Amino acid sequence: MIDSVSPIHNALVRGPFTDEQRQLLERLAASVSPEQTLWLDGFLAGLSVAPATAITGAANPTAVASLDVAKPTLTILVGSRSGHGEEIAETVRRLALNKGFEPTVKDMSQYAPAALAQENNLLVIVSTHGDGVPPLEAEDLYHDLHNGEAPDLADVNFTVCALGDSSYQFYCQTGKDFDVRLEELGGSRIYPRVDCDVDFEDPAEEWAKGALEALAELSPPPAAAVRTATVVQPTTDYNKKNPFEAPLLKRILLNGRGSQKETYHLELSLEGSGLIYEPGDALGVYAVNHESLVNRLLETLQFDPHQKVKTHDGPRQLTSALTHGYELSVISIEVLKSYASLAANESLDALLGDNDKLHDYLYGRDILDLVTDFPIPGLTADTFVGVLRKIPARLYSIASSLQLHPHEVHLTVGAVRYELNQRKHLGVCSTFLADHIAQGGKVPVYIDRNKGFKLPEDPDTPIIMVGPGTGVAPFRAFVEERSIQGAQQNWLFFGDQHFTTDFLYQLEWQRYHKRNQLRLDVAFSRDQQDKVYVQHRMQEQSKDLYAWIQEGAHFYVCGDEKRMAKDVHQALLDVFQNEGNMSLERAEECVKNMQKSKRYQTDVY
Repeated sequence: MIDSVSPIHNALVRGPFTDEQRQLLERLAASVSPEQTLWLDGFLAGLSVAPATAITGAANPTAVASLDVAKPTLTILVGSRSGHGEEIAETVRRLALNKGFEPTVKDMSQYAPAALAQENNLLVIVSTHGDGVPPLEAEDLYHDLHNGEAPDLADVNFTVCALGDSSYQFYCQTGKDFDVRLEELGGSRIYPRVDCDVDFEDPAEEWAKGALEALAELSPPPAAAVRTATVVQPTTDYNKKNPFEAPLLKRILLNGRGSQKETYHLELSLEGSGLIYEPGDALGVYAVNHESLVNRLLETLQFDPHQKVKTHDGPRQLTSALTHGYELSVISIEVLKSYASLAANESLDALLGDNDKLHDYLYGRDILDLVTDFPIPGLTADTFVGVLRKIPARLYSIASSLQLHPHEVHLTVGAVRYELNQRKHLGVCSTFLADHIAQGGKVPVYIDRNKGFKLPEDPDTPIIMVGPGTGVAPFRAFVEERSIQGAQQNWLFFGDQHFTTDFLYQLEWQRYHKRNQLRLDVAFSRDQQDKVYVQHRMQEQSKDLYAWIQEGAHFYVCGDEKRMAKDVHQALLDVFQNEGNMSLERAEECVKNMQKSKRYQTDVY
């Protein structure tokens, strides 16, 4: 006869737990995924009150008491929207505990500038948003330090980890500004700032280890507080460094015949991966460069495609390295600077010295354009590969609810194709998904958590969603999730070019609308002489919008940052001014408060 009692139950009965604790642990163990189990393992291992045998492997029970000693304090100050800063902070916290420090992670949005003067050891982790400005979480502290009566930091040891994307002109600018300002205020930089690109994990961990070594020399922790070993996390779970090969189940063209756009709905299987996600999260997708681009680049540079070159993954055939290893479809500012340093070129130097011209040049051009426009005589393959950056994953907002589609993840992807310099340019990942993956083919993916774009916990809370074009993707996930929860107050503003060809997910929206689960306002810009956009529909519904917000509605925007998101933000200010009879200053204050309280969230690009 097989014992029906689980091994977990038997283990807990033998463990030092009360009946109530055992029941709680059994319920938790039955509900968590393998990924969550790994996280809990690391979390429990990092607790400073954990037994020494669980943390260090020490057999001496008296070692528990040895950890109860005075330790130098360490503040890890984080300003990040996506959650990547928090990931780094957790890594730093665990490393600091093992080093013998007493670390505390603090959110910049809840941090007063005057508190900086009370710190002794400070590690700053901050991202850059848009065109070189601080993210909302760091905005107030940044402005207070630069514009207000900033404190004297003569007793503060600091270092900065800057997060950014080198495809943007003002790469890591906020972190650079913090680094300079903290020193201006008297702080002592104990370790050089690191500027992290989209592949931030390795440089951030190297920075953390180096910073902690430097701090340990200045403020040596008591020997009894230093742990002799760290917990080694299993490496079999799927993540950014170990993506899951997800089979493509479906690919459906969403646009009708005659549309100027090419938007696909894709369904991928997560069966057997253990990956889980929430509405608002993104899917990281690894693509390969197009064969035509690689071949033209090799031909232009007159390189032997079969020669071996040094890469970040070791020696590799050049064609393979360029196809799988390096970014070719985008010129990042750091790559441009590295390329310019290889040879004197007055035109290229002049371009780097003119921000406006530089911005225009970088937009839409690829590495083939760069080597064509600014050839370097005698350039070798190894040197060329050495200036390129690793090809990063592309992030796409997830367009499905895991509750409604178990073991699947859906995407809404617009294929990018355009002419520039009398040559066709292709978006590396969008056309990889559109053209090169057959049904059943494998796509390397991982889940990218987005803490700054989440549904309210209470399904009775109203939500307002503004998502034109492919910006509607996360709102499909939102509405699916909320339909399962029985939520009724869901309002979507959707826009695109033409009603007949570009009404993405039209039948689904209409079905939710008929069930009274969705209020829907649409704007099709090219269906009349005067263009109509989602912000115009917001202005038309100004009274109801204000009423929903007054009732506690959460407001979400997804899509183009440079134009649409700014216009929608202005329309929201107009709603407060007109319906609330407010001054512009008061309206801005109200909208800012919505942002700070997470009632106004954006996922823009």
